[in-house]
Amino acid sequence: MTEKPPVDDVTDDRLEVGPPREWAAGVPGVLHSMEPAIKQLGLTRTIKLMTSLNQKDGFDCMSCAWPDPDHRKVAEFCENGAKAVTWEANPVLVPDSFWAEHSIDDLLGKSEYWLGMQGRITKPVHKPVGSDHYEEVSWAQAFEIIAAKLTSLRSPDEASFYTSGRTSNEAAFAYQLFVRAFGTNNLPDCSNMCHESTGTAMNEVVGVGKSTIAYDDFEKADLIIVMGQNPGTNHPRMLTALEDAKRNGAAIVAVNPLPEAGLRRYKNPQRAKGIIGKGTEIADQFLQIRLGGDMALLQAVSKRVLAAEAAAPGTVLDRAFIDEYCEGFEAFAEHAAEVDDDEVLLATGLSLAEIDELADRYIHSDRVIITWAMGITQHRKAVETIKEILNLLLLRGNIGKPGAGASPIRGHSNVQGDRTMGIWEQMSDTFLDAIRDEFHFEPPRKHGVDALKGIKAMQSGDIRFWMGMGGNLVAAISDTQLAEKAMRGTEMTVQVSTKLNRSHAVVGAEALILPTLGRTEIDIQKSGPQFVSVEDTVCSVHGSHGQVPPVAPELLSEVAIVARLALATLGDRVPVDWQSFEDDYDSVRDHISRVVPGFERYSERVRSRDGFVLPNGPRDSRTFPTTSGRAVLTVNDLEPVERPEGRLLLQTLRSHDQYNTTIYSLNDRYRGIKKGREVVFINPDDLVELGLVDGQRVDVFTEWTDDVERVLRDYRVVAYPTARGCAAAYFPEANVLVPLDSAAIGSNTPVSKAVLVRVVPAAVSTRV
Repeated sequence: MTEKPPVDDVTDDRLEVGPPREWAAGVPGVLHSMEPAIKQLGLTRTIKLMTSLNQKDGFDCMSCAWPDPDHRKVAEFCENGAKAVTWEANPVLVPDSFWAEHSIDDLLGKSEYWLGMQGRITKPVHKPVGSDHYEEVSWAQAFEIIAAKLTSLRSPDEASFYTSGRTSNEAAFAYQLFVRAFGTNNLPDCSNMCHESTGTAMNEVVGVGKSTIAYDDFEKADLIIVMGQNPGTNHPRMLTALEDAKRNGAAIVAVNPLPEAGLRRYKNPQRAKGIIGKGTEIADQFLQIRLGGDMALLQAVSKRVLAAEAAAPGTVLDRAFIDEYCEGFEAFAEHAAEVDDDEVLLATGLSLAEIDELADRYIHSDRVIITWAMGITQHRKAVETIKEILNLLLLRGNIGKPGAGASPIRGHSNVQGDRTMGIWEQMSDTFLDAIRDEFHFEPPRKHGVDALKGIKAMQSGDIRFWMGMGGNLVAAISDTQLAEKAMRGTEMTVQVSTKLNRSHAVVGAEALILPTLGRTEIDIQKSGPQFVSVEDTVCSVHGSHGQVPPVAPELLSEVAIVARLALATLGDRVPVDWQSFEDDYDSVRDHISRVVPGFERYSERVRSRDGFVLPNGPRDSRTFPTTSGRAVLTVNDLEPVERPEGRLLLQTLRSHDQYNTTIYSLNDRYRGIKKGREVVFINPDDLVELGLVDGQRVDVFTEWTDDVERVLRDYRVVAYPTARGCAAAYFPEANVLVPLDSAAIGSNTPVSKAVLVRVVPAAVSTRV
């Protein structure tokens, strides 16, 4: 395909609403992935890319961080992976005339969908101060402009350098090295907005902020508890792992406010049963929990585990594990015994029978995995909730044995690897010492800003320069109107991108876009063809090899962009051979092997077709690198989320045709939504209570402590089987409702899953 896809900017006037689906994938999943690919890429390009996706010696999927099995299928990808590849590898290009035809103000009026559909950006562009248009510039000019701004700052801390989780290990390491050589730890990333709560909790409890399981542990488990996640949309290949677990006798419990199709039934398109049969029932028990009730549920289950042990001493708890590997049990047990069931029922919206059933399943299962995503991490008490997940696992020794463990599921394809490479505003002194010893300069020690603190620093004028290595921060961050105002107050913004998004239209006084290679594309440097590497959600590191020629010869890789920017900005200020980084990525990997534990002989080991797995003390040897050297059972005070009468708790979520802020289409077929996104899902009984009706146009207002009006106007109500008292709307549009100051305790993650809102009839409908 060489022509731009036909798309006008969109409204929801054509919105169609049908019933939610009862199952996920099947033949429709194949059709919805392959038809667009063949139409937009052509048959030859499609075959080349899809048969290389997630294969050994192929390229890693950019749509999530789900691990690859040892034995790959021919089609080792899901519907959303195919869509992500089609999106990136589509040879439609933004024409040279585009920038003169479209001002910044014009781009502001376009939707995310329209912006992304304009095609790949192929040349650097610059918006000068006082101009309303981007203009093409050479790469040398672009780096000169950025370097001049950076070197003019009063302090390196006036700059902030954001990273998307799609950035490779090599680019991430080079990027953080440049930023620290420049003199700041202002390295916010997308993890600040998603799994920061996980890392905070797990590092305190078990000493490692990553999954404590391997891929094949799923098929060895007796019980898998899936909390606050929708694998059918956000990481569909997980459904195959859950199906394999069911075939081996595991029970699966889903804990979620919405009855998502992928947690009900899965029709695996690679099995006859998934084509002509009913597929596999996934959840043996579905707990439709009230938003914010997960911590109460976990405490109630732990209370029942302890009561069962008291009734039959020596038969329920793994006392040998607790005594040898854990601390804090007595204080935890005393606190758990005082959990009030009435308070639990109010917080969860569940019945005692449902809670008892889950507790019974846990008590009678020898090997248990608890897996979770943003439905857990984006709450005020998310850190404490994850600590309660770990408490429950520790009680029966479900850490460090086959088929058991803690399984946070990252959504960004390499967000875990980026953090391992040093993309964090709070890296340890041990890591910084290793940087110092390897590169012979003293890195800054003062902690930098995370994503939310970075926005506030822009508001106050303390950050004047902002750069994004991928991503779409102004759309992804909370409190959209305040975040956009803060971004516009900077002196310069720089985006490294493949396609247009909202962040290219919300810019500082001066702005640049630097176009980069995609993961699908062949990367040729001075030493020859290059590859990059990533770390998946179970700590496996493997190579990713581009498969098709770049859509334009002018594109630079992310590693090359970082290396050239470092040379332009720093010159010979630090003794780093930046040019060698660009010429041969083994140069970057050789440095990583001496800085980051677990990456010894990196260049050699990553060339293995299976890659290698990073050491993980809790998983591998039941060693816990905490302060005490033991896993910590913690005491956490319950704080139910209050919902005054006439109000609802709203969560933000993705549609099925969406990857983070990238909108593939206006459809969400699993939830019955077609040709639109401006909807709010509300339980039918709550509609009656609020005096609203299905299909009515409404305004949705946030109830918060300041005087800022946060509102979604003229949205369509969709009667939907969400938990009572709860509502849902699509991310990123609904981010406008999430206050900047509403953040998780301890991790500073936006509270996007329990926003107190008031829903009223639309004041003035703009619809016909």
